[in-house]
Amino acid sequence: MKKTILLIDGGFLRKQARNGGHVYNPQFIERYALACHAADEDLLRILYYDCAPFVGTALLPVSNTPTTFHGSDQWLHDVAALDLFAVRRGTLRFRGYVRKRSHQVGPLTDADFKPQFEQKGVDMRIGLDIAAYSAEHLVDRIILITNDTDCVPAMKFARISGIQTVLVEVPNRVPHRDLVALSDYRRLVPWP
Repeated sequence: MKKTILLIDGGFLRKQARNGGHVYNPQFIERYALACHAADEDLLRILYYDCAPFVGTALLPVSNTPTTFHGSDQWLHDVAALDLFAVRRGTLRFRGYVRKRSHQVGPLTDADFKPQFEQKGVDMRIGLDIAAYSAEHLVDRIILITNDTDCVPAMKFARISGIQTVLVEVPNRVPHRDLVALSDYRRLVPWP
């Protein structure tokens, strides 16, 4: 049996699952995560990386009226309570507004814009965990659900350390070639 951990980039998985028409909640995350490991793997832990929703006030882009963003992080607590799961939190930052459509006739209104948020710290935490598990040889294999090339240096380090890497391919999404090049195995896992 291969000692294994699974690392999930929650922002990536959420976007792909919703694009596939699925409700993204802790039960979906758990079902998908458990479908990602093979019979010869002893799954030691599932590390889930994500951000709580942005909470704060910003001015709307046209009217300059204050608007407040609300959200709950209860779902992250629910994920953390699942068997084998540990949640690693990044932060979500408000980065302003972007136009919904570039070709618009007539004067712009607040409704023509959508807020833009940036996730910070998730990729770094994924990389640090890959490096820590690899340096200490705590596992034989790391399974990764992401399409973020910021993980490439950590994947290189894992392979140099003798740790096998598995890249999970979600349905209808081609993984980035740099991630493919550094994975020992690719594993297509269908939606539950």
